[in-house]
Amino acid sequence: MSKDYSALTENFIQKVIDQDREEKKYGGQVHTRFPPEPNGYIHIGSAKAILINYGLAQANGGKFNLRFDDTDPTKEEEEFVESIIEDIKWLGADWEDRLFFASDYFDKMYECAVQLIKDGKAFVCDLSQEEIREYRGTLTKPGKESPYRERSIVENLDLFERMKAGEFPTGNRVLRAKIDMASPNMNMRDPVIYRIQHNPHFRTGDKWCIYPMYDYAHPLSDAFEGITHSLCSLEFEDNRPLYNWFLENLDFPEPPQQIEFARLNISHTVMSKRKLRRLVEGGHVNGWDDPRMPTICGLRRRGYTPEAIWDFCDRSGVAKSNSLVSIAQLEHCIREDLNIRAPRVMAVLDPLKVIIENYPEGETEYLDSEINPEQPELGKRKLPFSRELYIEKDDFREDPPKKFFRLGPGREIRLKDAYYIKCVDYKKDPETGEITELRCTYDPETKGGWSEDGRKVRGTAHWVSAPQAVSAEIRIYNHLFNSENPEEEGDFLEDLNPDSLEIVSGCMVEPGLKKSGPGDRFQFLRKGYFNRDPVEAKKGNLVFNRIVPLRDTWAKMQKKKD
Repeated sequence: MSKDYSALTENFIQKVIDQDREEKKYGGQVHTRFPPEPNGYIHIGSAKAILINYGLAQANGGKFNLRFDDTDPTKEEEEFVESIIEDIKWLGADWEDRLFFASDYFDKMYECAVQLIKDGKAFVCDLSQEEIREYRGTLTKPGKESPYRERSIVENLDLFERMKAGEFPTGNRVLRAKIDMASPNMNMRDPVIYRIQHNPHFRTGDKWCIYPMYDYAHPLSDAFEGITHSLCSLEFEDNRPLYNWFLENLDFPEPPQQIEFARLNISHTVMSKRKLRRLVEGGHVNGWDDPRMPTICGLRRRGYTPEAIWDFCDRSGVAKSNSLVSIAQLEHCIREDLNIRAPRVMAVLDPLKVIIENYPEGETEYLDSEINPEQPELGKRKLPFSRELYIEKDDFREDPPKKFFRLGPGREIRLKDAYYIKCVDYKKDPETGEITELRCTYDPETKGGWSEDGRKVRGTAHWVSAPQAVSAEIRIYNHLFNSENPEEEGDFLEDLNPDSLEIVSGCMVEPGLKKSGPGDRFQFLRKGYFNRDPVEAKKGNLVFNRIVPLRDTWAKMQKKKD
């Protein structure tokens, strides 16, 4: 996907880069990275981080790495690595041949830890996890030094080597940096560097039973790869002093600099990977790729395009403070994109049979209908028209209210790209009172939906020819949560929207949709934008997901502001 990243050069990060290049820092080069932990599927917040890191590298003629920070074997899996690679490729970011893993550097990280011990800047601690937490203090109370803090360098080296050799059980000892237990920054209070975990790693197997902590592995990985600008979300701002401490005390000559930006928060969803995992494992959604999820694979399955996601990330900007972006803005971006690219088709979600009494029995004609008014060069498609049709049930009223301009007894409307029809009779279910069939006549002089005698009708309905119509299942997706900010208070699961998914069976769609492929996107006239569910398509099922309704509330809000 070709994209202009020049808009990304208008933010505070670019100003830092400009100054660095002017001063010939890093030799005037820009080298960024995206460092996901392979413990889940990435979401749209990750897409913004990718856009910023990849986009700024592109805009400045630099390089971009993809590196997995795989330091916790208890939570990380190859499945997540493969999914993240697929998602980033789909988004259009290209790391070329620079795919790395923190585990690539485990030997070098171990050597660095040994160096810290030799320099008297790290020690082996026997306190339990609970005791370390207790000794750490609070935001208002300084921490207390570990009784093992003054172990000799020789003893620390011996114990650390024995930790590596597997002599001690999981959680028995840790290696900690020796910094300042009275620091106002909790991250600087002798943080843990290594812990013992007798768990095989999905890449290194049983080679290691000690693993580096993320806060230690991350800056070292950046430095090993020659990263210049380590761009991360605002939640890591308090970690920056620790990031710098490791690099300074390990004497990296020109260490990378960490710069934080506001993370992407979207209304009516959650962006915490831990909470997304709870949704999946608790069965509240149908997997990581459930189209209600903010994961990239979920958005892709729902029918979102990479271009719409980039556009949304662009519009949300690069800021220094967190804010909540309305999900309506994301929906606006996909509408704008699909309005240009999506073919128009007819689909009747709640079918009502129409018999055209004066149309010849057994006859079918094929009428022209535009593919996309935004792309007239695509021409037209042929739609079958016959004596029996389906229209939407809500396009007829037995007793039409004021300002209802569609069918009613004795009323005439236009069938899109077909003919004028008039309702002359209708049938009802005697028990329920539900309308079951309409009897209409058509005017053969109004072919194409226009009258040569100049008479006008105020209502237009979409339709499908009954003999050729294809039955399909439609899945209507709504917001996953009721509140704008489900993370604000209480258990976010209590805010789940019970109506976030509505499955509509027995819908009738025009016959050409039977030949659609997995993920193909369409505008169902008057109903919204839909795509053929790629998972169900591979099973041979004709299932369509509603990507977004036609109504664009965000654009209307913007118009009012302007």
